[in-house]
Amino acid sequence: MTFVIEAKKLSKHYPSQRENYLALDSVDLEVAPGQLYGLVGPDGAGKTTLLRILSTVMEPTSGSAQLAGFDVMKQSEDVRALLGYMPQAFSLYPDLSVMENLKFFADINGVPAREQKKRIDELLAFARLTEFTTRRSENLSGGMRKKLALACALIHEPKILLLDEPTTGVDPVSRRELWHLLAKVIQQGVTVLVSTPYMDEAERCSTVSVINQGRMLITGAPIELEKQMPFQIVEVKARPRYTLRAVADQTDGVLSWRAVGDRLRLSVDNPNAVMPRIDDELKKAGAQISILREARILMEDVFIYLVEKQKEQA
Repeated sequence: MTFVIEAKKLSKHYPSQRENYLALDSVDLEVAPGQLYGLVGPDGAGKTTLLRILSTVMEPTSGSAQLAGFDVMKQSEDVRALLGYMPQAFSLYPDLSVMENLKFFADINGVPAREQKKRIDELLAFARLTEFTTRRSENLSGGMRKKLALACALIHEPKILLLDEPTTGVDPVSRRELWHLLAKVIQQGVTVLVSTPYMDEAERCSTVSVINQGRMLITGAPIELEKQMPFQIVEVKARPRYTLRAVADQTDGVLSWRAVGDRLRLSVDNPNAVMPRIDDELKKAGAQISILREARILMEDVFIYLVEKQKEQA
């Protein structure tokens, strides 16, 4: 298969930080044409460094990367011509209006003047910003700023879109709207690589890579990664909570647990064997059980397991 985005043994050192801090450690990446590919990890995992290298903003310490067959270091101008890049920080001009920002990015990306009006009108409708063309970008809401930044990244009809945590700092409604817009972008044949710290957003991607401390821990379709986990999940809610936690600590077959809201998610080896034990021990302790059931493994469970395993190996 020919990959639109490909990185091999990509590493990045920051010598001035934390005694030669290694932000990326021999990272490999392969993104197929038309994919919505998620790069999932916490703050400081290396996501932004990787996207900056792929977008030609930063050079790697070692390794190589190509976009559509063009080397990001040796053929950076060719890469930029087919690339849309939306950095994590707000990168538009705050004193320019929505329309002025779109026109500016159309100009610097070489969109012919005769095509600009049609393209801008399409993107204003696409991002639902038609009514706000005269508003300065500094006066937009967080969600509207993100949609404007996305529209500016798409102004020259790029074949590849790199998005660095596009939904960070926006409300849930705006997050959902942004993902609806990304779905439309994918339908147009654009290849999208998006980084996110949100595990629920990882579920939306066709392929994800989990990255932590500069290393790729696993890659695959979310549903396949969930199937690979050496445990199953039991969800339980009971009062008092300290009794529930004590029972989870002491019950055979419970590998680990974590609190999610008012309930616990238990990683277990065999739900059919563990659930009767949990039920019995909680009732003996006089606890009131409101939920005790098997639950689906989520990307958050996958991520936590992989990070803990990485810590043990270190």
